[in-house]
Amino acid sequence: MSTAFTHTTVLRYATVNALVSPDFNAKASWIHEPLESVQAKGIYVDGTFGRGGHSRYLLSQLAPDAQLFVIDKDPLAIQEAERLQAEDSRCHVIHGGFSTMKAELSARGITQVQGILLDLGISSPQIDDASRGFSFMRDGPLDMRMDTTRGVTAAEWLATADVEQIKEVIRNYGEERFAFQIAKAIASRRESSPLRTTLELAELVSTVVRTREKGQHPATRTFQAIRIFLNEELEELSRTLSSVLSLLAPQGRMAVISFHSLEDRRVKQFIAGAANPAAELAKLPLRESELPQPLLKNLGKVVATKEEVAANPRARSAILRVAQRTETSL
Repeated sequence: MSTAFTHTTVLRYATVNALVSPDFNAKASWIHEPLESVQAKGIYVDGTFGRGGHSRYLLSQLAPDAQLFVIDKDPLAIQEAERLQAEDSRCHVIHGGFSTMKAELSARGITQVQGILLDLGISSPQIDDASRGFSFMRDGPLDMRMDTTRGVTAAEWLATADVEQIKEVIRNYGEERFAFQIAKAIASRRESSPLRTTLELAELVSTVVRTREKGQHPATRTFQAIRIFLNEELEELSRTLSSVLSLLAPQGRMAVISFHSLEDRRVKQFIAGAANPAAELAKLPLRESELPQPLLKNLGKVVATKEEVAANPRARSAILRVAQRTETSL
């Protein structure tokens, strides 16, 4: 018997409106509302299809001859994407990580696009499905893989990694100050019996982390860290951002939603560097004409409204950053 999982798309209207609206303004209240179709032309990419909330609204804003390429690692997300593809021939499905978008598009003869959307992190169905192992709220196998067809599970990695490696992962990807104590507890526990389920790991971490921010479970940072590490999320984000500049056509836009500081910091720094590449050379004796020109224009940051957070608490930590490609050639 299959279980139906609901998913509320975070910043659905603001993100898509940022890609297609000629009058986009990050501070305008109207960006959080659905628009009349702007009939945007060209090619767009949703690098994190999830359950299709952004893609469906984006298709409603595109012209009849426009195209949308959707990408996801999750086999269940791909099943949903293929259903959308059957409904709308403008939609094209790619099973893989979003860092493959440049190669996948190139293989299809596409070298430039008008918009790129990335919704980082995990979707509500992935969190709510205990069999995926992403959450400690329901007991399930310690898996945590975005793509369940390949890679090492969390249980397999925790059974073999040494204390130092576990500590580094939890500290660097979870910003957890009790990383060493957690790593030692995991190593000690597996001497008698391996960790197999999400609740086993959560309960073990809870015995070590005795203080935590109000409203946050002691295992939150540990689960986040292991998930990010196993799926190479930050590395994939960096690889993707490096390809965005060459993929975006002049005046094309990128819209990226982040849910924690590690992701958002990389996106923010990338946009800042591309918007002001001359900053690093400011102290050199160069003429203005010799300085590199901006490759991106920073269009600002958007967060969820109070109403959206009330309806969907997972939107509370979401940060949308938007940038537009300049006319400068690489």
